[in-house]
Amino acid sequence: MQAHLITPTPDLQQSIDFYTTLGFRVVTTGAPTYVTDGQQLIEINPNRYTRAGLKVWADDPKAIAEALAPYTHVVATNPGYVLAAPCGTYVYLDDAAVAEDFDLGEPTTTVLGNYAGLSLETVDIVRSIEIWKILGFTNQSGSLEQGWISLTNADGLGISLMQPNTCPHLFFNPSLTYFNSGKNPEVIAKVRELGIPITEEITVFNKEGKVDNIILRDPGGFGFFVFND
Repeated sequence: MQAHLITPTPDLQQSIDFYTTLGFRVVTTGAPTYVTDGQQLIEINPNRYTRAGLKVWADDPKAIAEALAPYTHVVATNPGYVLAAPCGTYVYLDDAAVAEDFDLGEPTTTVLGNYAGLSLETVDIVRSIEIWKILGFTNQSGSLEQGWISLTNADGLGISLMQPNTCPHLFFNPSLTYFNSGKNPEVIAKVRELGIPITEEITVFNKEGKVDNIILRDPGGFGFFVFND
């Protein structure tokens, strides 16, 4: 199954400006608009009913919806289905036969640094794993004992599930994650230089109390963890 990210927006041009400032490339314009860094595709949708989450394209969405029914409430829409994972993140399930095929181009490094997938905090990690497996994801690393589990799908879209009380900072579901291997101060400086609003400046992981991790949000509320690990 194919999948891409989806974010709402109160102002389409404002969201486009946010992503292009970070270094994303506009793939198509209109409503919706698609942007990419060559690693993931993000749909910016101004429709007032849009919620932040993922869109999954399945060969047989009805069968997938029926398989998901024991784990979460699935609502039929026109077209497709919509459901919510235990973390509250929306998943839009549609027919792969009508999916658009986009050329993402070569992967590029945005202002945010090294992309590390999607992060979700969930109150029921076991049920979450079952839901994401039905949606085409498989376990890659982590464990319940560690408080987190990482999964990925055939497209290489990675999801990390975190149990409550794992992350001592604000947490927005869903959030893209970036790990910059000690070079985050330079990334943070660039974010400030570009005038991108910072939602939280994090010092809890730094022995000297310095800001070495930050959290951003796009105009629609999609989160970005920009971390120094």
